[in-house]
Amino acid sequence: MATNAQLDVSLKRLKKKGVRITPQREIILTYLITHHNHPSVDTIRDAIDKKLPNLSVATIYNTLKLFVDNGLVIELPNKDGGLRYDFFGVPHYHAICENCGKIFDIFDESYPDIVAHVQKVAREKVGFEVTGAQLEVTGICPKCEKKLAKQKRTQ
Repeated sequence: MATNAQLDVSLKRLKKKGVRITPQREIILTYLITHHNHPSVDTIRDAIDKKLPNLSVATIYNTLKLFVDNGLVIELPNKDGGLRYDFFGVPHYHAICENCGKIFDIFDESYPDIVAHVQKVAREKVGFEVTGAQLEVTGICPKCEKKLAKQKRTQ
């Protein structure tokens, strides 16, 4: 789906839920849709500073919470204990490098089936009332794998 279409669908979804669309919200959402860098709040603030120079960090946090609460954005834990954010208009899972912390988006047509299966098993096994699910895999990215292999050879 094209960026403008994703933005339009997302804004309509928010409006339908009674959320007021402010310029700040639209600019932050546009940034998240157009950048797949899993940004932190500071990264978002720095990136949109020219468009909204006086935007407070609190407003960015509140806007991201609103997007998370409405299912447009997900939070991803960062290696340093902070959070990073990802537009979730197209459901996908993440591969996270344990060495460098880079997050890769994995788009897979079977993702909805995998999530449905995990939710079903959680309900059946422990009676868990599932309210959401995110899938992450962790490991070592190819770049770090090469770097670590080179370090081993030189030791």
